[in-house]
Amino acid sequence: MRNAECNEAMAVMDQPRDIHDRALEYGVRAIKLCRFLQKSRDFAAITIGKQYLRSATSIGANMEEASAAETRADFIHNCSIAQKEARECLYWLQLMTCAEIVRAKRIQELLGETKELVAVITTIARNARKRTE
Repeated sequence: MRNAECNEAMAVMDQPRDIHDRALEYGVRAIKLCRFLQKSRDFAAITIGKQYLRSATSIGANMEEASAAETRADFIHNCSIAQKEARECLYWLQLMTCAEIVRAKRIQELLGETKELVAVITTIARNARKRTE
């Protein structure tokens, strides 16, 4: 996908953004943060950045898998994995700020989006579970 197409796909519309679009945009932001961390040449920053990148990009991948689920149980399972990955992202971002790898102000918006992703995915999984009861 070209940059213009990617930007168009991630453009904020007047309606609530789709979880898939948000997860994609989140993954892109994670890639940019990791590229920034690699410039520091700090072993801890790079290592933690890689851990964060794995979790951050896994959110969207698991939500895509959930969309293609063959059963409701499979859907719930994939949403649960995405939720766990989002929570892991919270940990890595908090660790980065506590260890003074990144200034809190620099990733404040990213931390907020991470919390929102956790909340949205939790709601999706919870609603799916209610429908099975």
